[in-house]
Amino acid sequence: MNLPNRDKAVVPQKKVVGYLLSSSHRDGRGKAKFFTQFDFSVEAWEELAQALRQHTVDHEIAKLEESPFVTRYVIQGRIIAPDGRTPLIRSVWFIPAGETISQFVTAYPLKRRAS
Repeated sequence: MNLPNRDKAVVPQKKVVGYLLSSSHRDGRGKAKFFTQFDFSVEAWEELAQALRQHTVDHEIAKLEESPFVTRYVIQGRIIAPDGRTPLIRSVWFIPAGETISQFVTAYPLKRRAS
């Protein structure tokens, strides 16, 4: 099963620049260290946003959780980095109840393929 409406998935600039690639964000700095080692950068934040969108195309949903308010989708697999390497990540997406467009929540590295 693939992420619904993955062609319209939203990855806000603020999430990428202010969180995933922010070395000063309390919760994001470890993620920033990970992603920047593959040449993702704040200056070219769109590269990471596009890699995350492509992640939803290249990989099926690994986990789905539904609540009355939101459906949470977890996707695991490799992304293509600017330096040509393919780090293994997990990305998390929400679709709020009554909506149809996926919203990016977070991404983080995986050391091995999780089941």
